[in-house]
Amino acid sequence: MARADAVADKVTFDAPDRDTLALSGSLTFATAARAFADGSRALESGVQTRLDLAGIARADSAGLACVLGLAAVTSRAGRRLGVVHWPEGLRALAEVCDVETLLDEPAAT
Repeated sequence: MARADAVADKVTFDAPDRDTLALSGSLTFATAARAFADGSRALESGVQTRLDLAGIARADSAGLACVLGLAAVTSRAGRRLGVVHWPEGLRALAEVCDVETLLDEPAAT
């Protein structure tokens, strides 16, 4: 059983287009620190302005902290990181914490 949990507690990154960094897997206490480190490196060396969470199967408060941290990394690089395809539970947690507007993708003008 531990092996199945180890496989489930993994987050991976992909860049489906120039503007997007896509995450998939579990964004939880078990993966958030590594996800933040890997995501920070990707965002610091890239030009992404969108974080796509469509592939996230599980997330918790550490996952939300990771997403907020990635937004801060992008902000320090002079960009705004919009988050798309929120998992329902993570969106609800962001709303309770009153941070969802910091992370929503800006409306097209």
